Amino acid sequence: MGVDIVILAGVVLLGLCVGSFLNVCILRLPRDQSLIRPRSTCPNCKQPIAWRDNIPVFSWLWLRGKCRWCHHPISKQYPLIEALVGVLFGASLLAYGMTWHAVAAALFGTLLLGIAITDARHYIIPDEFTWGGLVIGLLLALGGGVDGFLQALLGAAVGFVLLWLVGMAGTWVFKEEAMGGGDVKMMAMVGSFVGWRGVLLTVFAGAALGSLIFIPLSIKKKRLVPFGVFLAVGAAVAFLFGDVIIAWYGHFLKGD
Repeated sequence: MGVDIVILAGVVLLGLCVGSFLNVCILRLPRDQSLIRPRSTCPNCKQPIAWRDNIPVFSWLWLRGKCRWCHHPISKQYPLIEALVGVLFGASLLAYGMTWHAVAAALFGTLLLGIAITDARHYIIPDEFTWGGLVIGLLLALGGGVDGFLQALLGAAVGFVLLWLVGMAGTWVFKEEAMGGGDVKMMAMVGSFVGWRGVLLTVFAGAALGSLIFIPLSIKKKRLVPFGVFLAVGAAVAFLFGDVIIAWYGHFLKGD
């Protein structure tokens, strides 16, 4: 069934606005700053940004990526994240139609993007993304009735306990903190969206990606590993392809 172009455009515009708010979260949450006050300002001259210069994507393009007042370059991160979230909202609608699953896909993807960028830049996963996302996941699960809610609750519990156990084991082996609290809380949020099987797939995929890509670099350059980035990728894989991968693995074990 096709999607009305007007509805699709409205959803994309909503996504652009959510992306603009996500930029504020990425910038301010790691610094424990209010998301409301003060108004957004130019990072260079501190001049408040007028509403006409704060239109997602369009304003950045119109001003050629520079502040109206001091002409200092404005990071490409702002329009890129706005555009990504706009595309994410539109793609969710096209893929799942006017359903709660589409809403879950859009919001879950937005949370994962926020977590990945924040953890990569600051090595922090704010509680607003994790505990706030957990509440959103559980509320959306109510659309599946009591059974759907219980599955989400079980997924959240498994995600939290599993990462906590992994962190405890890592601390015991390496004699130092091996898993940040943000990662543990993140997996509770992820579990509320993908269920306990999706949690296992997320952890496996995240660990595999982390081992292949970042751990060699961290050993060579002694850099911290923002594991939340890889967990976010793994969670996206679990949400999009989890059922297919788990079904394939079940058939593989049975020798079908």
